[in-house]
Amino acid sequence: MAGGEGPGAKIENLDATIEKIANEERYKDKVDKLVCFSGIQTHIALSLVCEVGDFDRFATAEQFSSYLGLCPGQDSSGKTTRYGGITKCGNSRLRMLLTEAAKGIKRSNPYTKSKRLLLRQQGQTPSVIAYADKCSKRIKQKIAKLERNGKPANVATTAGARELSCFIWGMMTGNIA
Repeated sequence: MAGGEGPGAKIENLDATIEKIANEERYKDKVDKLVCFSGIQTHIALSLVCEVGDFDRFATAEQFSSYLGLCPGQDSSGKTTRYGGITKCGNSRLRMLLTEAAKGIKRSNPYTKSKRLLLRQQGQTPSVIAYADKCSKRIKQKIAKLERNGKPANVATTAGARELSCFIWGMMTGNIA
């Protein structure tokens, strides 16, 4: 290895750099809210904040999901409407990150929180934490229900990612009622 630095040290340096950037004043408040969601850690939160920029430019959660390419495609003719898979038009990197976050939610226990999640939620208002907890429970239940009904795991996880994107939009725009 060049400079005697192994892959583990390089990853630690990159993680430290990401944490440093996330703690800058312009990102900190938004990143701190996003990491309250189970499955979203600093890297995903910072990616969302940097790549989306102003969440208020999307009038609805559906528009934000569409921006990410997480909305189902539609084929309509006359009175017939057919929905297909997701459009995949939009930000593929963020779509992949949200899919991975949905997988993390799927693996988590919605009724008990890990020490890491409790630490990430410290300092946030009770309404933000309750909204993030509601999101985790709803996504976990949705994915489980879809899989019980015979949907493939990837389809169920993608549906969870779309749901997560709607919750993220709500958190970032203050629509957490």
